[in-house]
Amino acid sequence: MRTRAFSSLLALSILGLAGCTTPGPRPSAAPGVVVSSITVTSHSFGANGSIPIDHTCDGKELSPQLTWSSPPEGTKSLAVVVEDPDASRTNFTHWLVFNLPAELTQIGEGADLAAVHGTIGTNDSPDTRYLGPCPPRGEMHRYVFRVFALNAQLPLHEGATRAAVDAAMSGHVLGEGLLIAKFGH
Repeated sequence: MRTRAFSSLLALSILGLAGCTTPGPRPSAAPGVVVSSITVTSHSFGANGSIPIDHTCDGKELSPQLTWSSPPEGTKSLAVVVEDPDASRTNFTHWLVFNLPAELTQIGEGADLAAVHGTIGTNDSPDTRYLGPCPPRGEMHRYVFRVFALNAQLPLHEGATRAAVDAAMSGHVLGEGLLIAKFGH
């Protein structure tokens, strides 16, 4: 009886975690490279500011406008990752975009990523789109918008998982920047 109860509890725990994927190891720098700092800003909200409703699950779920400083020399592509480090079970991925052109320095609000030649990966819902912040009622969460400069195009297709993107970026990072904002119901 205890074995069956334990097995049932274990199966429920595994199912509960199936919707959230923990990213693999943080992407590492290219060999011999000291990662450059990239400044990330947004016209949609300020650093450590509140994310407006239109960019959340309570609104239109529009991806926010993001701008970043010029990436370091040798950049061949860019990646944008949006994550919630305050999620209850894992660092929840809300948006995953890679193979953006190296010369790109901004993404407009509600951007059509096909128009800027980016590839969208799978968020943790799982879906291939921007998933607006949506913490549990009564909780305030932080959302980290990361921009990576890479010395290569990633050999991945649309719908790639966060773990696959992190693994492909590892050993190719030339620069990184982040912008943190918050949202709560």
